Amino acid sequence: MKPITVVLVDDHEVVRRGMKTYLMTEEDIEIVGEASSGNEGTQLVLDLNPDVVLMDLIMEDGTGIEATEKIIAKNPSCKIIILTSFYDEEQVIPALEAGAFSYMLKTSAAEEIVSAIRKAKRGENVIEPKAAGVMMNRFRTPNKDAHDELTQREREVLICIGNGLTNQEISDELFIGIKTVKTHVSNILSKLEVHDRTQAAVYAHRNGLMKK
Repeated sequence: MKPITVVLVDDHEVVRRGMKTYLMTEEDIEIVGEASSGNEGTQLVLDLNPDVVLMDLIMEDGTGIEATEKIIAKNPSCKIIILTSFYDEEQVIPALEAGAFSYMLKTSAAEEIVSAIRKAKRGENVIEPKAAGVMMNRFRTPNKDAHDELTQREREVLICIGNGLTNQEISDELFIGIKTVKTHVSNILSKLEVHDRTQAAVYAHRNGLMKK
């Protein structure tokens, strides 16, 4: 089986070395590159096109948010996992809006980070509970029963959104055209009375729709 390729981006050498040492013990994970700055990391990721990126948030030459935006702009399917010590609203929300796939804390157990890498490869995102709490507080659900108005197909699309899939990935998953996906997403946002996909994803998780 082909290993999951990973690039590490963190300006703290000790952190990179420790993470690399641990991940190298996992047979299904291969570290293909590491960078000590956002700019270096951005170029490295675009050159190597790894399956997953572990991205620090605060670095000397900029932020992981800026690097994430640049990478996603050129490679929307890249799975970037923010790995940081911060989980305040000023960091969590912009990181996810920039296109980060998952959000983990450096205090997370090593096996939890490994699990997040494997899930990212499968298209399943992970939001660390403290970061998820920030999202819950930020995105208040206007109408907890609004999903009753969704059609079956719209519910399926919403679940895909909750799993972090892009429009193209939803199209492939449900075997429907990209324009149809966009129409469903627009209808979902309108019916749920939310402003964007992140809020829709939070709604799906808060209301137990991901289990259906």
